[in-house]
Parts: sequence; C-alpha cells; structure tokens
Amino acid sequence: MTGALAPAKPLTAVDVCDRCGARAYVRALLPGSAELLFCAHHARQHAEALAKVAVEIQDETKLLVSTKKSQVSD
Repeated sequence: MTGALAPAKPLTAVDVCDRCGARAYVRALLPGSAELLFCAHHARQHAEALAKVAVEIQDETKLLVSTKKSQVSD
C-alpha cells in the first residue's frame, strides 16, 4: 500500500450533512481516514477551517441547480 488516497466515491442522497441532516454535497477527508460531510451551506460556512485541516475536499456543489432560470414567466 502506497498511502495514496482512494478515489472518492460520488456522494448520494443517503449521504447527509453532519451539522443539519440535509443532503451532503461536500466530503472533507481528514488525516487518519476520518471524514466529514456537509451540505453546501455548512461547507461554505466552514470552508476556511476545513481547508486548513482536510487532506482532500470533494466538492459536488456543482450538482445544485438554480431554479430561478426555470421560473421565468412568459
């Protein structure tokens, strides 16, 4: 074993934020194989602290889509 990180698996609807229970879109891998999961809101709120301690951050917030564009009235 080389100590390299395993490829990150995609987050799914069963992965929930450790702070509020909403769907997780960010996984922060910590030293020692621990991980934290966050919704987009809490990931933004804790981004600075996570960047200092995380070995890797998997950010899937790009999967969120704005509904404002689809709510344009004719």
